[in-house]
Amino acid sequence: MTNPNKRKGTAWESSVRDHLNGELGLLGEDGKIRDPFFWGNARRPAQEGARDVGDVHLVPFVLECKDVAKPTIPGFLRQAVTEAGHAGFPFGVAVVKVRGAAVRRGKVYFTVATWTQVRHVLGMDTDSMRKLYGFTATVRGTNTERWYLSCEMDAFAALVEDVRAVYGTEVIRAVR
Repeated sequence: MTNPNKRKGTAWESSVRDHLNGELGLLGEDGKIRDPFFWGNARRPAQEGARDVGDVHLVPFVLECKDVAKPTIPGFLRQAVTEAGHAGFPFGVAVVKVRGAAVRRGKVYFTVATWTQVRHVLGMDTDSMRKLYGFTATVRGTNTERWYLSCEMDAFAALVEDVRAVYGTEVIRAVR
């Protein structure tokens, strides 16, 4: 019998992948991927042990998905950024399940550095980025490594589309 926590985590990862593929219009009417070879599909890569590459790849993002009762966001973000580096992706974010809520209400967390990099890619000022995607900031103490920004999953899907529109085919080259 498999570990119940592992099953729960795998189910969350699959839900995140499927939801984002749906939001990005990548599913057919039957609920299946239209083009399994399309570079832009959200995918769950095979795990690679000590050099883990994240739970879900959604070019140009690596998503570290967590379904836990007591989230430790700064640790999840460190893991996401590290795993994005292992995978060769520019951005790592953490996606945390909200208890009792639909997948679309899951929270996507960004380090301040990642959020700033994405904001620069989009050519947006701080207030515009915050308002357009519904970001909220969490600031704890003076250690900026414990600061982060978050948005809901559906806003993240829109952000991914916008980043891809700016990057264009450069996204594909960046992760090859």
